[in-house]
Amino acid sequence: MPTTPANQYLKLEKRYPELMGAVDALGKTTKAAGPIDEKTAHLIQLAAAATLRSEGAVHSHTKRAIGAGATPDEIYHAIILLANTIGLPNIVAAISWADDVIEGA
Repeated sequence: MPTTPANQYLKLEKRYPELMGAVDALGKTTKAAGPIDEKTAHLIQLAAAATLRSEGAVHSHTKRAIGAGATPDEIYHAIILLANTIGLPNIVAAISWADDVIEGA
């Protein structure tokens, strides 16, 4: 299931096509560099986005994880696994951002 990039990402692609092409190539290269499947890679990136408190990246990687076959329970689990690392308020925020995508789907 392909996902549509966020408007801000599309604006950056238009404004800086070479940069965004390089970012895209880096992402593809790192995913192909090892044995982790696409769904797991997006769940890892979702957890990193939650750790950084990046709402846009949580939205993006939630969409991408769902597109790669992740269930809502897997998405929530990827986030709550961080409870001891980033604390409950950050978990609550990340789940609310994931819900924006899950409940909107």
